[in-house]
Amino acid sequence: MDKFLERYSSVIEQAFGEYYRRHTSPEHLYQPVHYILSLGGKRLRPALVLLAADSFGCPLEKAMPAAMAIEVFHNFSLVHDDIMDRAPLRRGHPTVHCRWDANTAILSGDVMMIQAYELFETYRGDTFREVILAFNRVARQVCEGQQLDMDYENIEDVSQAQYMEMIRLKTAVLIGGALRIGGIVAGASARELEALEGFGTDVGLAFQLTDDYLDTFGDPRTFGKRIGGDILEGKKTFLYITARERASREEFERAFSLADEEEKIEAVRDLYRATGADQALREQIDRYTEKALAHVDRLPFSQPYREHYIRLARALVQRKL
Repeated sequence: MDKFLERYSSVIEQAFGEYYRRHTSPEHLYQPVHYILSLGGKRLRPALVLLAADSFGCPLEKAMPAAMAIEVFHNFSLVHDDIMDRAPLRRGHPTVHCRWDANTAILSGDVMMIQAYELFETYRGDTFREVILAFNRVARQVCEGQQLDMDYENIEDVSQAQYMEMIRLKTAVLIGGALRIGGIVAGASARELEALEGFGTDVGLAFQLTDDYLDTFGDPRTFGKRIGGDILEGKKTFLYITARERASREEFERAFSLADEEEKIEAVRDLYRATGADQALREQIDRYTEKALAHVDRLPFSQPYREHYIRLARALVQRKL
């Protein structure tokens, strides 16, 4: 993570340390909350709230409740997503429902959603109203994206447009929403808020597409999980959909029908290269990165802050591509 985002992450960790101490009982309700939030991660979304606020001269302490609310909501969604996906691990550690049980995970996730709203109660008047309106829209869209992701598991013919809309809702809108909410707290204009959110949404799309690429072509030492997971699960990613459109039915089914996992991963990787799906994905990542950078030109930032946004967009997609 870039140094300027590390500074935000440091103050976020301090704020959460104090927050934990205020919410401890009942233990079986709040211990899983503390657990999932303590597993770390990049703290990207709350850092973006602080970045947006800081860019407009807003004190970090004023924006901190909104930043924490976004991170609590994000982790709430992960707790419930892990239940639906029956995932055993999150960030290399047992998921909440595996460490405790599904009922505990559901209830602890529920209270995290409530905590997000409580954190937003720090704000008053028009600021509170605008923040809640933005948050509710984003939260609803994240749920819609999760439902589409589950629906597509049972639909063979998923289009590129459908896939892009799904990842926009499931991943990108929360990144855009984090920046918008930081701008609202700082008093940014309607035009500036649209540019902030547009930047975040396009960066979010490039970020998710980069994850798709790295899942198949990345280095397991730096990616943090096994390469080829999407292939083995048959996920309908950009690579999958592009190769299915371009390859013959026989070629496509032959690669995906192999029983040996390592042979299957290698055969599908070869298929993606042969059909140009890998290059098409890299071009799509570049496209959304450039779209994101175009939004920066609409924002009234000084050169140092402008560079922060540019470096952020580049860093999120240059993870050993």
